[in-house]
Amino acid sequence: MPYKCSWCLSLPLIAVIYVTFPANCEFPTLAHLGPQASDETQTKAVTDLVKRLLGSRGSEFILLVNRSLARDDLDVCELRSAGGDKIAATGSSGVAVAAGVYHYLKYYCSCQVSWSGSQLSLPSPLPGVPGVLRLSTPHKFRYYQNVCTQSYSSVWWDWRRWEQEIDWMALNGVNLPLAFTGQEALWQEVYLGLGLNQTDIDSFFTGPAFLAWNRMGNLVQWGGPLSSSWHIKQLYLQYRILQRMRALGMMPVLPAFSGIVPKAITRLFPQAKVTKLGPWSNFNCSYSCAYVLEPSDPLFQRIGSLFLSKLLAEFGTDHIYNTDTFNEMTPTSSDPVYLSAVSRSVFASMTSVDSQAIWLMQGWLFVNNPTFWKQEQIKALLHGVPIGRMIVLDLFAESMPVFSSTSSFYGQPFIWCMLHNFGGNSGLFGTVENINMGPFEALRYPNSTLVGLGMAPEGIEQNPVVYELMSELAWHWEPIDLYKWASLYAARRYGVSHENLTDSWKLLFHSVYNCTVPKYKNHNHSPLVRRPTMHMNTDLWYDPRDLYEAWRLMYLSAKPLMSVETFRYDLVDVTRQALQLLTTQLYLEIKDAFQKQNLPKLLTAGGLLVSDLLPELDRLLSSESHFLLGLWLEQARALAQDKHEAEQYEVNARNQITLWGPEGNILDYASKEWGGLMGDYYTQRWSLFVNTLVQCLDRGKPFNQDAFNQAVFQVEKNFTINQKKYPSKPQGDTYDIVTRIFLKYYPKALKRLN
Repeated sequence: MPYKCSWCLSLPLIAVIYVTFPANCEFPTLAHLGPQASDETQTKAVTDLVKRLLGSRGSEFILLVNRSLARDDLDVCELRSAGGDKIAATGSSGVAVAAGVYHYLKYYCSCQVSWSGSQLSLPSPLPGVPGVLRLSTPHKFRYYQNVCTQSYSSVWWDWRRWEQEIDWMALNGVNLPLAFTGQEALWQEVYLGLGLNQTDIDSFFTGPAFLAWNRMGNLVQWGGPLSSSWHIKQLYLQYRILQRMRALGMMPVLPAFSGIVPKAITRLFPQAKVTKLGPWSNFNCSYSCAYVLEPSDPLFQRIGSLFLSKLLAEFGTDHIYNTDTFNEMTPTSSDPVYLSAVSRSVFASMTSVDSQAIWLMQGWLFVNNPTFWKQEQIKALLHGVPIGRMIVLDLFAESMPVFSSTSSFYGQPFIWCMLHNFGGNSGLFGTVENINMGPFEALRYPNSTLVGLGMAPEGIEQNPVVYELMSELAWHWEPIDLYKWASLYAARRYGVSHENLTDSWKLLFHSVYNCTVPKYKNHNHSPLVRRPTMHMNTDLWYDPRDLYEAWRLMYLSAKPLMSVETFRYDLVDVTRQALQLLTTQLYLEIKDAFQKQNLPKLLTAGGLLVSDLLPELDRLLSSESHFLLGLWLEQARALAQDKHEAEQYEVNARNQITLWGPEGNILDYASKEWGGLMGDYYTQRWSLFVNTLVQCLDRGKPFNQDAFNQAVFQVEKNFTINQKKYPSKPQGDTYDIVTRIFLKYYPKALKRLN
């Protein structure tokens, strides 16, 4: 089956290659997956999107969806000039048209749309397109989200924010997004119908900020319960989310049953074969130890089909379902027969309701627990489902690909995914060389079963450059020139061409955005956002000199660009990263002074960190709208129906980004560098640490980490429950703050490197 496509990066040169899948490939079973909305519906939806994006100037685009334009079931968009200085975009789906329009905006109008703002200074008239520019993709699927994204990023979103995200998805070519919102309302109906009472259900569901791990069977009850108001609002959101996704030609992925059940099932069905798993991630069995219904039990099929029947009746279907067995949990048996039976039963619960069902499974379990998941076990789990009826997400392929060690998932189709971010952490990071090469290596892998590319971050709204690059690569057939791409990115992000900004982004691509450390996880290990100890991780994957020089170049260009939202965000983000590096240097000086019993040096370094650098960082973050704790808390409270629920949601929101559990069970996993959080959480911890070390030297006593942990836990816990209000709008002049920080700390940064 030959696949052919062409693509260009705003250049007349067209690269064409051919990919041939193996003769025994079962991909035709995926042919039924595609946009369900009519061409007319998709045309209207993408036209409305462009009007939302560009206002009155959206009328200068003539848009049309014509699905017959697709080549071998792969999306295509054609751009050409039309009369009256208009641009015509015709594509095989609404998503294809949106991606084509965004390509035009980027490479002909030097514009950009991102989480951190948009730069949409359109030239007038619109630049013409010589001839016909044909854009196409080698990937049937362009996947987006991670099951954790729903908790780390979108948990408090209203429809307005969801609408913006769906627009962003379409512009970036996404056609296979997760759509998990509102499912708990349907699960509650299933459980009540089986005889559980409300108390049983309330002791099962977690609070909103932790639902991702309840859905995967890791966690119960923590932060809960869920109110009827929550269920109603989330159902309403899901109706709108699905309607918009489908209207644009997307294929939303709905949830299915994995076997995880509430404990009360064992009371109501005492003969059911239910296994209690062990604790998860430092939680005890009060909040974890999932109950798993054995796949051989008839109740498994009953519950699975009940849920899916309700789901389809409520939301309709695009025939793709996600559920994950054994996510960060070890199965009770490594017997291949057992593992095949598990996946066979999970899939049967889907096909009993939807005969065209495709199971989309995250492949994270194979990365997370390689000791258990050997070749035989992986193959058994995958082959419990007919070849071609499962799509595996190679979730962390940019650092730890699984396809290459499993003969392309033993014949099952897979999607090469960039995970990139854990916990929604702040901090500049990327693996640009890996994501520029990896997808094409997967495409050319012998007997490759690759069917798509994906972006699967645990949290979003960070490092927008990485996601723009990754989404664009889905429309390429070969690697690109990264430094040329970075130069063009700088120009369109700010709407100006400036040598300093171009050089700054090249330096960033060369350093902080190009981690090549094998199997590296971007889980901000900076001492800044970790509970202080005497043994903190200070390793870096890049040369700090490159970051400091990029900072200098960006600052020198700053003054005339401060009204540009995207520039202001980047200036704050790069300055934040520089101060994060300086925090590490000061930590090392504090540690060295304590070990050498040099009290004056300890007071100097500790005083500089606690009394000046961290407060300056808090002021910096508080000056930019995308770095505010207050906004996160305001969004959480806004979803509540009364004061009690608002307080519950605020504790959820505070706990997730700090203690992550009642006792700091996953402490600082979801750390954020936000204004308010920096001053009242991280700074207070560091102040206590420095003061404790000073007291130890004064009294001639060693530092006791256990005693410090007990003391600092009170600081951390108090933050999660204190209900202090924080601004949800920026405070202070960003340029003045950056200028003060730069003049004060840039020389210190260079001096500490020498």
